[in-house]
Amino acid sequence: MIKNLPKEKRDQLILIVIGTLAVVVGLWFGVIKLQGRKHTAIVKQITEQKDKVGNAERLVSSRDDLEKTLELNLLKLKSLESGMASGDMYSWLITTVNRFRAGRKVDIPQFSREVTTEVGVLPKFPYKAALFHVRGTAHYHELGKFIADFENEFPFIRIQNIDLEPAGQTAASGGAIEPEKLAFKMEIVALINPITH
Repeated sequence: MIKNLPKEKRDQLILIVIGTLAVVVGLWFGVIKLQGRKHTAIVKQITEQKDKVGNAERLVSSRDDLEKTLELNLLKLKSLESGMASGDMYSWLITTVNRFRAGRKVDIPQFSREVTTEVGVLPKFPYKAALFHVRGTAHYHELGKFIADFENEFPFIRIQNIDLEPAGQTAASGGAIEPEKLAFKMEIVALINPITH
């Protein structure tokens, strides 16, 4: 059928077919391919938004659990803070140490007045600390057990800068020298309850 057409018409028809193919290819790469990329990007955005909505719904549904956990942690914190140094720090320390050492063979007759200081553990730490210097005597193992048990019992108190030396004559021993007894100096650092101080 194309052979029966005059040469001019046939050339025109071939040019129209080539032009149409060029326009279709141009449309394919220019419009359809671009729209395909946009479609892929939109599908990706929709997936990301669905994930965000899912995460938000999970957070909203876990709100009650988070509030309960917060309340429990606040109660634990208040319980710990109730045992922290408060009021008359000097009296508090003597009472706390004497109550704890009851039944133990550790003698602590000297307590210094407190020095309020920064804790320096973390920046913007909400607690101040009271630093006390204490002196006493004890046998080595009794003192070690006392320090370990004391720090385990009171997580907000730290014992530091322990200085040990052989104990001299003591009045409790009738002036006799006890060779295994040590004289100790140490610092007790106690966090101060911010509510009552």
